Amino acid sequence: MAMVVKNNMSAVNTLNTLNKNQSALGTSLAKVSSGQKINTAKDDASGYAISERMRVMVRALDQATQNTQNGSSMMKVAEGAVNNTVEILKTLKEKAINAATDTNTDTDRATIQKEINQFIDQINDNALATFNGKYLVDGSKSNSVGTATRTILINQSLDSSTAGGNLVGMKDASGKSLNIVKGDKITVSVVSQGQVITTTITIASNTTLSGVLANTKFSQYIDTTTSKGSGFKTDGTAMGSYFTDTAGNAVTTPNKESAYAIISANAGIDKQISGLSITITDQYGSSKKAANEHLEFNVLQFAADKQDNDNSLKIHVGAQAGQTISIGLADMRAESLGLQASDASVLSVATPAQANAAISAFDYALAKALDQATTIGAIEARLDYTASNLTTSSENVQAAESTIRDADMAKEMTNYTKNNVLLQAAQSMLAQANQNSSAVLSLLQ
Repeated sequence: MAMVVKNNMSAVNTLNTLNKNQSALGTSLAKVSSGQKINTAKDDASGYAISERMRVMVRALDQATQNTQNGSSMMKVAEGAVNNTVEILKTLKEKAINAATDTNTDTDRATIQKEINQFIDQINDNALATFNGKYLVDGSKSNSVGTATRTILINQSLDSSTAGGNLVGMKDASGKSLNIVKGDKITVSVVSQGQVITTTITIASNTTLSGVLANTKFSQYIDTTTSKGSGFKTDGTAMGSYFTDTAGNAVTTPNKESAYAIISANAGIDKQISGLSITITDQYGSSKKAANEHLEFNVLQFAADKQDNDNSLKIHVGAQAGQTISIGLADMRAESLGLQASDASVLSVATPAQANAAISAFDYALAKALDQATTIGAIEARLDYTASNLTTSSENVQAAESTIRDADMAKEMTNYTKNNVLLQAAQSMLAQANQNSSAVLSLLQ
């Protein structure tokens, strides 16, 4: 090999090797210090893009989980308000039963009325419960109601062959006579807008339940047309031509069997039937308990609702657009529950008849409140499952991202040690290569 001084190729080659080793050592050092085998796109371009998308997904899922947890907290506020209303309604029924007994004087009932007024005011206060400034159960967060709906009350305790006929000879569902005879009296009380409308009729041989309900006193409250209002409905697919829910689906009895159905004359909350009481007494004024038990319309099959747009709450529970849970909350104000009129007048228990009607009104209100409490509870359970699913999804995506991006520390430390030794070796050899040119000096002396 020629001895040259202008170009020391051994040193140049060693320097190139040194630079490569230094670059490799820098890469190893970055991986060891960061714990990642991909720190920049040049480390693995496709792996970098895939892992970044996964990181975006993890962050989105984590935020969705937070949304779900916040939604659950909001539902707990709504649940607390509704549960408090349920407790108040229990007390209100207790007060109404107290007012219905004649051991109380009119003064006593007036005192009970004062309590009832305060409790109903508290129900309105409960309906103003808020979460982050949003009212929840005041009716402002309801689902879409395309057409206002009507109250539907049903009774499945009467024999279909006699329910539409005379009260005298009427039978229960098992075919047993209710022992209603000519000369007995029937008292019907209807509650609407917090007002009690009552009539008492002496039963004749041809008096029918439908005829009593068709009394002019009830014409603005009960629809008595053959296809729509009170009467025995034997059609298992739909109880009348407009017995439909908010979605327009036919309303049936729970078991799709026949029932005596009563429907409100008009749609909407302000026209609802919020209580109904039917009582049979004999000529001496004694209650006929067996008959009364079977004449109870104790099932609120469908509650009246006002026409409204979709104001339901939307909880975003996914990493993509449109992945939401829609939460519609019912109106828990006293007016919606049928305990108060739009002019703020409340249900009266000033007389035993009014107190009896109030008992059924509180029962129907309790049914509405419990239905809302059940809905809220179901939503809470769903949100809990949703949060659990989102957490699991986040963990799985993060595990996949870790496989792509995280460094095998044992392997990277091995590479780091190797590159460090090679760098030191290259530095030593470069020093040796730089000494080669000095040998030429001996020729020049």
